[in-house]
Amino acid sequence: MAYRQSKRLAKLVAALLPVALLFPACQQDYVKVDGGIIVSSPSNGKLRLQVVTPSVIRVTAAPDTLSNVPSLMALPIKSNTPFKVSSTDSSVVLATTKLTAVVNKTTTQVAFFDAEGNPIISENNDREFTPIEVEGLKQYSVSQSWTSPDDEAIYGLGQHQSQEFNYKGKNEELFQYNTKVSLPFFLSTKGYGILWDNYSITRYGDKRSFARLDEAFTVYDVNGNQGGLTSVWTPQDKKLDVLKRNEPFLCFEHEKALNEYLPKGFPLQGSSVTFDGFLEPAESGVFRFQLYYAGYMKLWIDDVQLVPEIWRTAWNPNTWKFSAQMEAHKKHKLHIEWVPDGSISYCGLRALSPVPDDIQKRVALWSEVADQIDYYMISGATMDDIVSGFRTVTGKAQIMPKWGLGFWQCRQRYKTQAEILETVRYYRDHNIPLDCIIQDWNFWEDDKWGSQEFDLARYPNPKAMIDSVHAMNTHFMISVWPKFYTGTEHFKELQDKGWIYPVCVEDSIHDWLGYTYGFYDAYSPGARKLFWQQMNEHLYSLGVDAWWMDASEPNVRDCTDMEYRKKLCG
Repeated sequence: MAYRQSKRLAKLVAALLPVALLFPACQQDYVKVDGGIIVSSPSNGKLRLQVVTPSVIRVTAAPDTLSNVPSLMALPIKSNTPFKVSSTDSSVVLATTKLTAVVNKTTTQVAFFDAEGNPIISENNDREFTPIEVEGLKQYSVSQSWTSPDDEAIYGLGQHQSQEFNYKGKNEELFQYNTKVSLPFFLSTKGYGILWDNYSITRYGDKRSFARLDEAFTVYDVNGNQGGLTSVWTPQDKKLDVLKRNEPFLCFEHEKALNEYLPKGFPLQGSSVTFDGFLEPAESGVFRFQLYYAGYMKLWIDDVQLVPEIWRTAWNPNTWKFSAQMEAHKKHKLHIEWVPDGSISYCGLRALSPVPDDIQKRVALWSEVADQIDYYMISGATMDDIVSGFRTVTGKAQIMPKWGLGFWQCRQRYKTQAEILETVRYYRDHNIPLDCIIQDWNFWEDDKWGSQEFDLARYPNPKAMIDSVHAMNTHFMISVWPKFYTGTEHFKELQDKGWIYPVCVEDSIHDWLGYTYGFYDAYSPGARKLFWQQMNEHLYSLGVDAWWMDASEPNVRDCTDMEYRKKLCG
């Protein structure tokens, strides 16, 4: 044991020696607070370490005042974990039985080591706080990166649709969207995970947003004339003329852009579009591209197909990411084929200019709005250990019941009580295993979305229907949205309390059924309580077994630009 401790101390001293040489002795002190310490630096603000468990430490940093606002994703820290604190001229060391955090007094950078003194991860000296004002509130855009060896693999970040699994050296934007589940948490094969406690738009990897083609390149048409790509719009109706245009950039990415950039009156339904020309970069290196698409898409650069034929439905566009090595001041040939999906469809192509390889491979996070940098460093010998630490911080989700692991029957939607019962009966008559049947949207009367009540013309006895489902040894799940038509009593109940997002109603936005609606504010505890009360009274009391909480992003309106999307959700 004595040898092991001596070995650990030797490793820590070796790790801290370069820091001590770089920064001469200073008298900056630390302050011990409940569950941790605060280290202050005249030039780099304040940093707080809080011990959650022997394997989990919370790190918060700010230019001036550290916040104690309750977290929306992490449980309050109630730790009695013992820890020790020591200090040198250059560093403050906080140690538990499993994890040691070393804080540089001058820069307030943190480095983490395991119980044996082996390095796990350390912050780079690039912490940033950029002032920003949001709705009159002074905040920051924040970023932080950490060291990352070449043989590290990074997993997590939620569920995205870009065919990526290991995020080492990749870029991902985190925001909620239909089929895009964003989670600011990742795990490393090097024995740690990071939970980034922030709810605004966040980027993993490169903090820059993807640029338009004319911002990233000099763009040429098919004949080599500077100014834009050559587009050819071929309508399905052969009696109509083929349209040729110059496209400085491709940004048909949302409703506002369609109105602004699409050729006026062109019938997208059944048409085909090609984009041809050249991209000339000002620098050499790996350019990273993001293709936004609905319908069928294919893409080539220098006659190499980098995007195979892909398809996406128009109401729910997707992104596809790829990269290409390009040379400065060379014209690289670009060819795109697009077959739009329906009378409304989307496409866009954006790029990121090269960054040095060592920077691209860093583990880095940026968030648009924050009062401080706030993250949990979770160490563990295995992925399971790290996930266990994550559950300790965020709370332990309910374990699925055994029937929840079986077969669920669902379709776009069932329209009547008879369809539900006939479907379950068919499974039972044919001895096909079935554990749950799902009632998707529009079980209500057409103009009563949010009433949480069945349309009795189509579902004459909902309680008897669910009882019959149960009698056939099957469970019943129902789709419930945070959405309310303005004519419903539930809308009025929420609006009277100020619990409806107002912009959608103020702008008289209609959904695809033609009605005006609003989404409720799930950040308000009172609104959540009332929402459950409405569900409980009208649905749960009927015997509902499970909830499909649809549009919980909240997906107030599909295919809107990001700025308007923010307004709709605030």
